[in-house]
Amino acid sequence: MQALQKTTAAFGLELRDVPAPHAPADGEVIVEVAAAGICGSDVHIYDWSGGYDFLKSAFPVTIGHEFAGRVIETGGNVGALAIGQPVVVIPSVECGVCEACRSGSVDACRDRRGIGMLRDGGFARTVRVPAANCLTLPDDIDLGIAALGEPLSIAMSAVKTAEVAAGDRVLVMGPGTIGQGIALLASVRGARVVVVGYDDAGRLETVRALGIEHTFDLCEHALADVKTRTGIDEFDVVIEATGVPSTVQAGLDCLKPSGVFVICGIHGKPVSFDAAKLVRNRHQIRGTYRATRATWAEVRDFVVAQQARLAPMVTHRLPLADAIDGFEMARNKIGSKILLLP
Repeated sequence: MQALQKTTAAFGLELRDVPAPHAPADGEVIVEVAAAGICGSDVHIYDWSGGYDFLKSAFPVTIGHEFAGRVIETGGNVGALAIGQPVVVIPSVECGVCEACRSGSVDACRDRRGIGMLRDGGFARTVRVPAANCLTLPDDIDLGIAALGEPLSIAMSAVKTAEVAAGDRVLVMGPGTIGQGIALLASVRGARVVVVGYDDAGRLETVRALGIEHTFDLCEHALADVKTRTGIDEFDVVIEATGVPSTVQAGLDCLKPSGVFVICGIHGKPVSFDAAKLVRNRHQIRGTYRATRATWAEVRDFVVAQQARLAPMVTHRLPLADAIDGFEMARNKIGSKILLLP
């Protein structure tokens, strides 16, 4: 079968012929991938712009960690999973042997291996995954929309980490898929949400299609204009989803005293900010990364219930053969979520 792989620590990806995964072991299944999303992390792996050196030990590796499909083969002890069952896959695989895993605290595992990172992922026709990482879906779901589960899990983790509540004034920096999810989930909680991007007209249009009224492209407006146009002088919560170091200080400058600043963007370089100003304003900086399994279950239920509302997030569906075109589109901010259909 064909698979999109990272093979060297340099720019680029390769569409290669590789063997299909071997028969599933006990506790494993083979998933036929219906749709896999191109993530910002995947783009960084493609252009090798920093932050992913840890992948080198797994080369060559099939990337792709946002995917949904159907079970086509099962090993033993896979619970209720059956052939034909549609699933969305949690891409973080716990080690099973560390102290946290042995005690049942799998969310605290310190030796995870990511599907699509350190083990083969979803940019291929089939992939072997642990049955425990498969969340079941109804038969009639659009598996392209279901593939949004992973970025939405990051978004929900960010909203939870920020403790967004009804009435909060929330600034979301970055209108990519994760920023879109943050904006939607914060608005569902009753927050007043503003989303900003830079040279991001297309993705900001998607944000508006999700029902978020206040969006600003900072290549046309200064952050001061945002305050004037929205009547919001300070935000209770700022969530950074860009991975651009300069946005951290810019976001902190918009935060009220004792406000919460959440970083969920992956930064390839160290970030600097005015620590004295942070201390005097009693600002809180919190980091968020992968979602807990409980959060994943919430996201699955949200996706099933809100398929129609989430539909604007998916703007392109391409065959795997056009993967590099899709990556160049994502790299140049063309469209929002671009799906590959292996």
